Parts: sequence; C-alpha cells; structure tokens
Amino acid sequence: MNDQIQPEGSPEHEHGELGDAEYAEFMELAAEEGFDVEDVDGALDAAGHGPLPVLAVVGRPNVGKSTLVNRIIGRREAVVEDKPGVTRDRVTYEAEWAGRRFKVVDTGGWEQDVLGIDASVAAQAEYAIEASDAVVFVVDAKVGVTDTDEAVVRLLRKANKPVVLCANKVDGPSGEADASYLWSLGIGEPHPVSSLHGRGTGDMLDAVLEALPEAPQQQFGGAGLGGPRRIALIGRPNVGKSSLLNKVADEDRVVVNEQAGTTRDPVDELIELGGVTWKFVDTAGIRKRVHLQQGADYYASLRTAAAVEKAEVAVILIDASESISIQDQRIVTMAVEAGRAIVLAFNKWDTLDEERRYYLEREIETELAQVAWAPRVNVSARTGRHMEKLVPGIETALDGWETRVPTGRLNAFLGELVASHPHPVRGGKQPRILFGTQAASKPPRFVLFSSGFIEHGYRRFVERRLREEFGFEGTPIQISVRVREKRGRKK
Repeated sequence: MNDQIQPEGSPEHEHGELGDAEYAEFMELAAEEGFDVEDVDGALDAAGHGPLPVLAVVGRPNVGKSTLVNRIIGRREAVVEDKPGVTRDRVTYEAEWAGRRFKVVDTGGWEQDVLGIDASVAAQAEYAIEASDAVVFVVDAKVGVTDTDEAVVRLLRKANKPVVLCANKVDGPSGEADASYLWSLGIGEPHPVSSLHGRGTGDMLDAVLEALPEAPQQQFGGAGLGGPRRIALIGRPNVGKSSLLNKVADEDRVVVNEQAGTTRDPVDELIELGGVTWKFVDTAGIRKRVHLQQGADYYASLRTAAAVEKAEVAVILIDASESISIQDQRIVTMAVEAGRAIVLAFNKWDTLDEERRYYLEREIETELAQVAWAPRVNVSARTGRHMEKLVPGIETALDGWETRVPTGRLNAFLGELVASHPHPVRGGKQPRILFGTQAASKPPRFVLFSSGFIEHGYRRFVERRLREEFGFEGTPIQISVRVREKRGRKK
C-alpha cells in the first residue's frame, strides 16, 4: 500500500500537494540554490495542477482558426496554409493569459452534409465542443454569416457551452462595421480580431477567461469523494472486453457477439467485488488511428478516448493467443498519456500452449517494455479463470497512482542517487540534480531542479530508481526538470 509515504492530513493544498511547512522548507532550499522564487512557484503550479480548463476553437473551413490558435499560444505550432481543410485532427496545446493556464483545442473546419474524411473532421469538431469547457466560434467578418455558420450556431446552442464569438479578419477600423453584423447570430457580442496581426486578441482572451471555469470539476470520483472507482476496459475489437465485464458481474450485462465491434457506446456498470462497489466501463474496441476511421467506428473511438479520460484505472485487454500488435501498443500509449493507472489483462489464457506462452513472454519483454511496471493478470473471460486476481491488480495500480513521497525523503533519496550515480559529463560540464519535490499524485508528478540540462536517458534512470525505492506499481510517472539560470549562486 505504500502507507508509510502518504502525506499527513489532506493532500489538497494551495502549493500543489505540499503542506505549508513542507512548502516553506522547499522554497528556502530553492533560494539557497540560486533559483528564482517565481520560477519555482511556476514549476510547482504547472506540475501540481489538476485538469486545466479546455477551450475549443471551432468554425467552418478557412476562417483562420489555426492562425488564431497560434496567436493564443504565442508560437507558430498549428499548421497554417492559405487553403481550406489543412487541419483535420483535434490538436491540443497549452496556453496562458493574464496568469491563467488553459488548454486550447484546434479543430478541423465544420461543414454540414459532408461525407468521407470531411465527415470525420466535422465529427472531431463536434466532439471537441462536447469535451470543452468553453468555445471560441470563429467567423470570417469579411464574408459574413453563411448557412454553415448558422448550422454551427445550432450545434453550439444544443451543446449549451459558454461561447465567445470571434469576428476574424478585421484588420482595421473599417472592418469593425462588418463585425457588428454578426450580432445577428444571436450568441452574444462579436469580438473584432485579426488573428494574423494580433489586433483585438487581448480583449477576446479577456472574454475567454470570463467564460472558462477556474478549473474544471475532477471527472472521476475517488474514495475521498465517496464515489465508486471508475475502471475503463479498453483494447482492440473482439478481445473480450464485454465478455470480461459479464464474467466479473456474473450475469449478462452487455451484448457479446463473435462479430468485432458489437459495443459502440461506453457502457457503465456498478459491480460489487470483494465488498467494494466499482464502476466498470465497457468501451468500443479501438481499431486503428482515429483519423482513418469513418462513421460509427469513428464516434466509438472518440467515446472510448473520453471514457479513458474519465476513468481512474485502464484495464487494457490483450488477446494472448495473438501476437502483440502495433494497435495494442498504441492503446497502451493512449492510457499512459492520459495519466491513468494501468492493469494489463491477457485474455484467452486458457487457449495457450507452452510454445505460445514462451513467445508471448518474449513479446511482452520487447513490445510492452514501456509499461513493465504495470500489474499483469492472465485471465479467461470465457471460463472465468483467474478473475479473482483482477481486483487485487486494480487495487495495486490505484495505490501506486495515489502514492506521494514527502519532499524531505525524496531529497535524501536524490542526494544518495546523485552521489552514487552522477550524470555523465557533457561538453566538459556535469549537470547535477540539486533538489526536487513531488508536486502531485494521480498520477505522480515530480519537479526536479538542476544545475544544467538533464538528458533523457538519465531521467529514465531516475524514474527507474524512484520505482525501485518507492513502488509506484501500476502508474505512469511524469518528471519535469527546471534548470537554474546562469546568474550566480546566492550566498
């Protein structure tokens, strides 16, 4: 359980998960090492935050959404080209305005009555609206209101999300009259903006901050909130997710069929196991890259991704009778990037002979090395074999996911680690990890402060040693490094 390294009292503090005394001690250490107080505070805030509020940028093709996104995030990352339809997938960036941080989702152009890949782009935009906390609706003020714009307005009204109307391509005072015509859309004040030149974006972002919540509600219930823990069953189609749920529930809760893709929508089921009530979510199988899908499969994949975001544990089902595929690895990566606790469940174990078991072990070592820390359960959803091991695996993963190491103990560990295994010398210099803290849990997020750039290989080494020392079984670990500015050490 790693009980010995849980924090005392409630973990919720204004300094991430650091208590007042721990924070004061930490900041004193930072000052001694020559770090700027604001920089340290910013690093703790960045690592210790819960979910950031999400702003979706939507509109029909070629109205300047990606240009506006680049303006909001302050750098040229979203691909911009002077033709419609360049952006297809939803792409998420982090942004900051007036001291507040939020996520910006760039979407493809929304069109009505379209087929093929254009329909998939429209679906992405619809999902982005559904998953957002507020929306910036971009309209070309030079062109005025089109039928497609009016269709987007209907979509926004149905979603019932706060909307900021951006009248784009207003390059000077003469264009503001064009922007005023957009009052006719009936969704509030149009903000005249030139995303290309930056004109008016500050006023628009002030309106965005008013529309965005300070922080969205935590999407999953935990023991502290009194809700059942949420477990998402994910994997390729026909791997046995629905069969597993039925076997765990000991009754036919969801439809099972040999045809792949029976499940379309995530199905929530409250199931009592070992005297504890869990909320299991059966999801649609993820076939391939989302933007290559169409129709119902496409929507199913989006809903599966949303179910993972709302879950605390992802139980990833893998067909043990088949070779581990690229798609299995992609699903694992999705769960890791979502920061969820992970359990690997190898289904159809009862069908394996000795030769297949040997080769499967080799495949696991090579193809799933990135999640060697995840609890593993070998099960058979058809016969119920080893089902009793599933809940202990989930509990282990949750324990690791919620573990927090006190700052004093972490720095004692880091001091010993750096002394016994220093960073390699690069360019005549040897960077050192000076101190660090765990700013958050669920998943564990560490901020390390160093005298120079810490190479990726050494960060992996630090992560491996953290796991050896403190457990963290079943959870991804996020490590960020802040390098001390070259301005001399404070005495």
